Amino acid sequence: MSEQLHGLTQAEADKRLKEDGLNEVPEPEYNFFKEFLSKLWNLSAWILEGALILECILGKWVQSLFVLLMLLFAAFNGASKKKQSRRVLNTISHKLTPTVAVERDGKWIRIDSKQLVKGDLISLQRGDVLAADVRIADGHLACDESSITGESKPVKKEIDSTAYAGTTVVEGDGLAIVTATGKDSRSGKTINLINNSAAPGHLQQLLTKIIYYLCLLDGVLTLIIIIASFFKGGNFNTFINMLPFLAMMFIASIPVAMPSTFALSNSFEATRLSKEGVLTSDLTGIQDAANLNLLLLDKTGTITENKTAVAGWTDLSDLPDKDVLALTGAATDKRNAGIIDIAIDEFLNKKSIPVIKANNFTPFTSDTGYSMADVDGHNVKLGSFKQLSLIDKTANEKVEDINFKAGRSVAVLIDNQLAGVFILQDKVRKDSKAALAELKKRGVRPIMLTGDNQRTAAAVAEQVDLTGEVISIHDFNENTDINQLAGIADVLPEDKLKMVKFFQKKGYIVGMTGDGVNDSPALKQAEVGIAVSNAADVAKRSGKMVLLDDGLTSIIKILDAGHRVYQRMTTWSLTKLARTAELTMLLTFGYLFFNYIPMALNAMVIYTIMNNMVTMMIGTDRTHITYKPENWDMAKLAKIAFSLAAGWTLIGFIFVWYLNTHGWAHNSISTMVYVYLVLSAMLIVLITRTRKYFWQDYPSKLVGIVQIADVILTFILALCGLAMAQISWQNLLITVVVAVIAAVLIDLVYQPVMKNR
Repeated sequence: MSEQLHGLTQAEADKRLKEDGLNEVPEPEYNFFKEFLSKLWNLSAWILEGALILECILGKWVQSLFVLLMLLFAAFNGASKKKQSRRVLNTISHKLTPTVAVERDGKWIRIDSKQLVKGDLISLQRGDVLAADVRIADGHLACDESSITGESKPVKKEIDSTAYAGTTVVEGDGLAIVTATGKDSRSGKTINLINNSAAPGHLQQLLTKIIYYLCLLDGVLTLIIIIASFFKGGNFNTFINMLPFLAMMFIASIPVAMPSTFALSNSFEATRLSKEGVLTSDLTGIQDAANLNLLLLDKTGTITENKTAVAGWTDLSDLPDKDVLALTGAATDKRNAGIIDIAIDEFLNKKSIPVIKANNFTPFTSDTGYSMADVDGHNVKLGSFKQLSLIDKTANEKVEDINFKAGRSVAVLIDNQLAGVFILQDKVRKDSKAALAELKKRGVRPIMLTGDNQRTAAAVAEQVDLTGEVISIHDFNENTDINQLAGIADVLPEDKLKMVKFFQKKGYIVGMTGDGVNDSPALKQAEVGIAVSNAADVAKRSGKMVLLDDGLTSIIKILDAGHRVYQRMTTWSLTKLARTAELTMLLTFGYLFFNYIPMALNAMVIYTIMNNMVTMMIGTDRTHITYKPENWDMAKLAKIAFSLAAGWTLIGFIFVWYLNTHGWAHNSISTMVYVYLVLSAMLIVLITRTRKYFWQDYPSKLVGIVQIADVILTFILALCGLAMAQISWQNLLITVVVAVIAAVLIDLVYQPVMKNR
């Protein structure tokens, strides 16, 4: 029946495309107001809102205004960065639009799914994501319709039944006629392969522990202040008067800029990667790339070129060679040709073997391991020698003289008897050896996976300097020494998910490359699932990264992006912990020793806002690539941050003690402490962002501009007495000198420790 079906002419398709438009629906506009309101309903917002109510009850209207501005800023900034992240992902998603096999002018071609029109005849096979509503015209399929119905069980599609845009073909193959496109389709939206999930990855889950550390510290110091106030002869009114300061200590701990910093850094890297040939469909993939320490690599199309050629052919039948090859040609897939189909067709073309049309054709599936055709009274099977040898029990006796180590073997059965064997060779990519060496240099263990036999796999591993043993999947078990493993042969696609889970159970952060339908579960399971350039639609949708270029070099770029995000978030973590701990400890000790909190409430609010402005910009900072997998140890980071805070607090306390014992007024001291804390916060960013001394490196332009703006604004407020007591040029200069000396002394101790971390 398929021979009687024909598609449109290109002229007719162009006419319908002009009338109906592209096969897409404009995405709903981002609702900024709705997103803004959602940012006012979370834990951080509740703390700020509670503080705002408290300030209003106590009649602190100026402070109330500052807290309100901080609350609105956090909501506005969060909504803005969410919009920016969505814009980046949407831009990338358009590059992931699937291609479709369609017949135009009597020839099968692949086109962008946006070019589909009603009446087009398309070919469907397992793994395809439907880009339009269609009517099944030939064949038998089953589709996963969970994307539109929520039902996970596959739905069988017979001839004349309808399959819908957005569903995935999970079984069978066939032809279909497009019945509705774009907004007229049932799904009514563009079919993109983007996974807009920006769910928290390992990085964000660990960084949220910072709130716990800071709240714990604030809770302890608050308790100390309350107890001390009563010991100092205070009463309930004293406690009430201190409430605004205690509230501000907790407000200073809220990571207002954390969502923005995450969004900015990840979007920044996603945009950068898209220009380097890597599309990001899930931002957590970038974050987890920094921790990657094991990478499972497909041999074909990744280590080797995605072009296979016939290197040898052995006729094992009694038929003439040209007759066997002609029958073999009928068993290659003409509609959705794979690399093996293309290689064999090219080989037949060079030998001028005529093309014979099959009376009945069944495409290759991983379940059977072969394609099949009925032609001229013969049944022809083309596929894996291993699978076909199970049908012809005498096959192994016929191939004793064939060198299977020379390449990939593809067998031909005619009427269930072995008729011949092709030896196909994949050429190793020029960049593979160097890229694998770079991966190993960065502490990532590469393990090659292939469906080829052990000898063929070992030969490829040797060419690219993959040191260690290449074993069969049948010999792989719990006791296998992973450190001595170069590759695993005889791997079926469904084995890959088990292997990803096995290595994750062993404690590895696993990366995985794949291209096939059955690779999808493994790609989704891996922390860094990477769909290669020629991957099936469903594989691209399952991976967190999609390569546009062939080869391994792009994976190095993913690692670099992950390390840049990691380093920025390390700077953010250390900075947030250190400056908040410094603020709360300095004010607490000031109260305990000098009987007053040495910083004005207004200044505390302004200090908090300024710090959030700078830490948000850290997401764009310059970084230095490291050459080992990172490991988030929040307890260790907390120790480093609190050590930094202890140094700044000690010097700050000595400074406050000197001012109090040498005649400075409390109001002047309060403003000088504010200037000291702002300068220390800016300098902490400069210290933690590099492993050099802070005066030997410089931040990104955005970070530098915001820091300079913060410092200038601080000086203006202090010198003019805006929202705080006015101080003289001399007092300002003294404070600046103390802060710079403190930074130099602390960095002289900090940098050697960090280099050995």
